[in-house]
Amino acid sequence: MAETVILCTADEVVEGEIKQAPLPDGTHVALYRVAGAIYATADMCTHGEASLAEEGIINGKIVECTFHFGTFDVTTGEPTGMPCEIALKTYPVTVVDGNVQIEV
Repeated sequence: MAETVILCTADEVVEGEIKQAPLPDGTHVALYRVAGAIYATADMCTHGEASLAEEGIINGKIVECTFHFGTFDVTTGEPTGMPCEIALKTYPVTVVDGNVQIEV
């Protein structure tokens, strides 16, 4: 059964920045604001062991992992640049009473 996890307030997710939030299992998600909407992906790059929130650069809807310079579309999780070939896990985001939440 899915568990609802409140990650942060919506105001904490700022356009042009990447916010990291912990999950109950000890992993993290990366949160992005793109054109006013909030998106959540797994924080770890699928190519190398690098945190996107700590090592990534967001430009529009594309996040670049600076470990090997691969890129992903944060709205879909799909890789958009080599060497990344495996999509990021994405989580549908809802905002309830100003809080960002996902189901895990």
